Amino acid sequence: MSLFFALWPSEAVRAQLSSWSRDLHAACGGRPVPPQNLHLTLAFLGTVEDVDAVERAAGETVPRAATVLLDYPGFWKSNRIVWAGASTPAAEVEGLVQDLRGALSRHGVRFDPKPFATHVTLLREAREPRAMPTLAPTRWDVDGFVLVRSQLQPGASRYEIAGSWKAAGP
Repeated sequence: MSLFFALWPSEAVRAQLSSWSRDLHAACGGRPVPPQNLHLTLAFLGTVEDVDAVERAAGETVPRAATVLLDYPGFWKSNRIVWAGASTPAAEVEGLVQDLRGALSRHGVRFDPKPFATHVTLLREAREPRAMPTLAPTRWDVDGFVLVRSQLQPGASRYEIAGSWKAAGP
């Protein structure tokens, strides 16, 4: 079992991302991420021994409302992943990532230190397309973040929300 923090899409955003996935699959092949697993990773923790420290770090992180505009697809050749990204990252989300990772560090929780990239993985084991299709932008209004448990199962992982932190209302 692994843990990660993420932005979790609404059903409407999930439906739009699933539509993108179908369109991109026609150009790239690969294995689509199941619609129920679509998310935007903020911090990948992997296997964690002290879940209480993880939850304390999350509790010290102020959730922010933000709008993420996923407006272009991309391909990472190194791991054969097709993704939906934001050409202009939301400053609120980048601030959230910085605050969350800082709180995790203060609590001694290890996480993957790769630089944050605003993206949602849509296809795995894909091939590089000759040309990436143009897709209609997807607006994603974010109101908080979640802690997700990932359990490997044959064929795919199963994700379960283990905790949720929401931005204060107006």
